[in-house]
Amino acid sequence: MSGAALGIEIVVVFFLALFLLHQYGDFRKQQRMVLFGTLLAWYLCFLIVFILPLDVSTTIYKQCKIDHEHTSAPTASPSSNHTAANSSVTPTKSVPTPCYKPWSYIPDGIMPVFWRVVYWTSQCLTWLLLPFMQSYARSGGFSITGKIKTALIENAIYYGTYLLIFGSLLIYVAVHPEWHLSWYELQTIGITAANTWGLFLLVLLLGYGLVEIPRSYWNASRHGHLLIKTYFKASKLMTEKADAEENLEDVMEEVRKVSESIKYNHPLRKYIDTILRKCPVDYQEKMGRNMDDYEDFDDKQNTYPSEKSLVKLHKQVIYAVQRHNRTRVQWQILLQQAIHLEDVAKNETSSTHQFVHSFPSSEPAGWFSRYIYTPTVEWYWECFLKRWFYRLLSVVLTLFSVAVVWSECTFFSTRPVLSLFAVFIQLAERDYNYLYIEMACFITIFFLCTCVYSTVFRIRVFNYYYLASHHQTDAYSLQFSGMLFCRLTPPLCLNFLGLIHMDSAISHQQKEQTAYTSIMGSMRVLSFIANGFYIYYPILIVILCIATYFSLGTRCLNLLGFQQFVGDSEMTSDLIDEGKELIRRVCVKPMCVCVCICVLQEWKERYGNQREDYTARNRSSHEMKETSYSDTVPPSNTRQAKYSRAGSRAERDCIELLQDAEPLDFNADSLTDDPLDAESGRHAGGRYLSMSSSRSRIFDDV
Repeated sequence: MSGAALGIEIVVVFFLALFLLHQYGDFRKQQRMVLFGTLLAWYLCFLIVFILPLDVSTTIYKQCKIDHEHTSAPTASPSSNHTAANSSVTPTKSVPTPCYKPWSYIPDGIMPVFWRVVYWTSQCLTWLLLPFMQSYARSGGFSITGKIKTALIENAIYYGTYLLIFGSLLIYVAVHPEWHLSWYELQTIGITAANTWGLFLLVLLLGYGLVEIPRSYWNASRHGHLLIKTYFKASKLMTEKADAEENLEDVMEEVRKVSESIKYNHPLRKYIDTILRKCPVDYQEKMGRNMDDYEDFDDKQNTYPSEKSLVKLHKQVIYAVQRHNRTRVQWQILLQQAIHLEDVAKNETSSTHQFVHSFPSSEPAGWFSRYIYTPTVEWYWECFLKRWFYRLLSVVLTLFSVAVVWSECTFFSTRPVLSLFAVFIQLAERDYNYLYIEMACFITIFFLCTCVYSTVFRIRVFNYYYLASHHQTDAYSLQFSGMLFCRLTPPLCLNFLGLIHMDSAISHQQKEQTAYTSIMGSMRVLSFIANGFYIYYPILIVILCIATYFSLGTRCLNLLGFQQFVGDSEMTSDLIDEGKELIRRVCVKPMCVCVCICVLQEWKERYGNQREDYTARNRSSHEMKETSYSDTVPPSNTRQAKYSRAGSRAERDCIELLQDAEPLDFNADSLTDDPLDAESGRHAGGRYLSMSSSRSRIFDDV
């Protein structure tokens, strides 16, 4: 089993990172370099988290061997005069506990090289490559050279800040009389600077996640609270969706004007074609129909846009289309969640204990739904068991959070040992229960990473950074998340090793260091950081947890005008009512579709045969008496004609409703609600098209 655990975890973690990237990125549309850079960053960070417990167990085994050698080594007598006197007394030696090799033992020499490759690769990604790739992917340039030039200009200030910070620390070390600069010390300064920045951000994110994650599961058990919050989100998302549609229409209008001014034989026409390929399909068809390819650009003295303005327009098109697609998909997902929560609220009072959906799926049920997850099982899970499961999980996570907060405030105390995680590891270390050590380390570091990483996935910096699932995250946000992961993971692991007293720079114990700690260098080069900032700054997590518990940040944002979910706010109540009305109006359309289907079927069954009989009689009567037919019409036929006209009108209305019912496609090539088609007003698919510039009413597109 030597090294087998390491190889298995390397493979498993790769597929985990690939699956997560598939949920947020789009493998078909996004650039390969963007996907590769993000995948590599996520993979290396997850790898550190999964491999670190193996490093801890291997280090404990090495420490056991060292202690065993020291215990079994003979000790010299202090004085030869007492030798004869004590010759008759045989000293009793304690038999040391034998050291058992762990099942996941990694041979010497592998872990230092492994950590060195993983750490420096991740640091090169986060500080050099990903910022450059981020600017490159967001650039509106039309050539590789233009995108590289834009990326270098945007990152000049960014890289200059790094040089300023590193130069300041370098001068500090150089003027110190007791230190002599060497490559090892320069390397330690760089690592310390990166870990200090990461620890500063880590405490902020961890303080939020330790409170918000248990509370989110507790609130998930309250169906009424969850439904109200969904209404609130629906109101905000509809406003954002309307704004995204208006922004897209404005950008498309500008593209249309530029496309009409620059004709086919203009030197800048190739740039226009590149921009048009980024537009939705419906807009491309509209602009293509209005294009006059026979008009020469030299015939009229027009004012043409510059290449720089086209680059800016290209960037705006990419942003507007991506934002429009994202808001539309998010609206469909949120609508499904709201309908499901309303179904749960309706079924809670059901006496049949059968879960009934308001809009059952048209697809046939699979074997899992027929034999295992039956309507009865679904009712017990959704209406009874699920809430208690979430409550129990919330209580367990709360206990973990309390243990983390206590340990963060006391991990620097080694005598007595106050850190709970250090106590657990030391108890297992006495019996050399390596499996328990690895599981305890993995659960602890996994919980810490969940609190930090989930906060990274939840935070949103306006529309510049936002991780959206169902393949709706843009390239800029993907790479920014990779940068954050690479900067947060190394200080997170060092903080974890400090919690279990495996970092000698913090615990000040003469023990065998882990291979991960050895590549970080001695933090004593910068004593004010090792003995001050690294020890006392994590105590601020208590203040952050209290602020998160009382939602101080949410209330401050709400006072500044950013609409947040605050229970005692009048604005929140208005948005909840507005979201509830939105969901109700949207749900009317599928119900009307079902009603129309039933009306059509009933009408055809009642009057379809009479219509055929009337047609046959009409044909025979016309053959026998051509003149008399025009003078006499039976009353039954008159009634039938009236039904025929009414039925055809109802059929037309129902067909329009059926055409407006759009299927959910989260990864479609063209996701547009209101394409640009001012001439026809409708297209072949039956969706209504709008070029209206007025978006004053929020319910216009419902």
